[in-house]
Amino acid sequence: MPFSRRTLLGGVGLAGAGLAVASCAPSQAGAAASDTVPFYGANQAGISTDAQDRLAFAAFDVTSTQRADLVALLQTWTAAAEAMTRGAAVPGDSPSLEVPPADTGEAAGLSPSNLTVTIGFGPGLFDGRFGLASRRPAALQPLPALPQEILDDASSGGDIAIQACADDPLVAFHAIRNLARLGRGTVVTRWTQLGFGRTSSTGSAQATPRNLMGFKDGTRNIKSDDVTSLDQHVWVSDGSWMHGGSYLVARRIRMFIEPWDRDTLGDQHNVFGRDKATGAPLTGTAEFDTPDFTAVGADGSPVIPADAHIRLAAPENNNGLRLLRRGYSFTDGIDVATGTLDAGLFFISYQNDPATFVTLQRSLGTHDALNEYIRHVGSGLFACPPGANGAGDYWGRALLEA
Repeated sequence: MPFSRRTLLGGVGLAGAGLAVASCAPSQAGAAASDTVPFYGANQAGISTDAQDRLAFAAFDVTSTQRADLVALLQTWTAAAEAMTRGAAVPGDSPSLEVPPADTGEAAGLSPSNLTVTIGFGPGLFDGRFGLASRRPAALQPLPALPQEILDDASSGGDIAIQACADDPLVAFHAIRNLARLGRGTVVTRWTQLGFGRTSSTGSAQATPRNLMGFKDGTRNIKSDDVTSLDQHVWVSDGSWMHGGSYLVARRIRMFIEPWDRDTLGDQHNVFGRDKATGAPLTGTAEFDTPDFTAVGADGSPVIPADAHIRLAAPENNNGLRLLRRGYSFTDGIDVATGTLDAGLFFISYQNDPATFVTLQRSLGTHDALNEYIRHVGSGLFACPPGANGAGDYWGRALLEA
């Protein structure tokens, strides 16, 4: 990380940090309607669904070269995911004590906790192994090299991604664990990420959460009831097998917490372009006030600085481009080389064209004042098909049975 007036403020590494995964959710025999998100539908749940509190994310590589194995896997995964979102066990238990149980059991008795399970297909799935090369969407190309990234293969890429979101961390983890177990022999896990606090709101009734830098994050996000914006910016509507789907971009963004914590409050305000306490733009008084990017101060300089994060990310300054954010905070202990906290933002966005993310990130990565405190270290792009339409349907059927 380069030195600057901010980093020279000094920094002392945190001794360490821990994240408990255990749940205190009460046991209950049945699922209340308010604890369950419908699995079946034209669009996959977990995209425009009101963002839950916890995340478990995994990317897999397919090791089998047989298309039939891929179909069987997706059929099994779809049935298992649907059951788990109802709070039911993974199907298939046998009364025999001589075989492993169908479900690992750690979520038995827990509420479904609004679990959603969302799948996406990476560019590598279309490399010719399964006869899908001609079905690869033109938009599903590996993301180009982008500013402010030093990507680690150990947390990037993958043929298939699974996003499990829930209000209980154990419920989300249980979903990923069981799908990984069911996939053995056909897929291997490439990388995973747990998220312990959502950093965006997708529901109009949800309060805007804060990221690890202490700022409200995603104030201007697309909301689940904004059908017009979802249709315009999130859902694919081209009549292909992706019709009703979306593209998922995942970015593991490391935050340099210690230098940030030693920056002045005024400079933190300028980096984001917002007031830390209220979330209001520097030209307003309340969080949801529309930023005035034309306002200048007594000295003639913009009230919202030219390199402020909200200015560079704003639709007004990007030809109307928008995406739907579903990010989560993470912490994975310490960086053993520096003794500093390995923490940050696991950024997830959905858009109907990955070029939207690329365009925005090129602008942010080149000019954003926030770049002094962050680095993109992991990346993935996945095509999320439309939802399964009912019992017997499965994720990606329109792709694989065409």
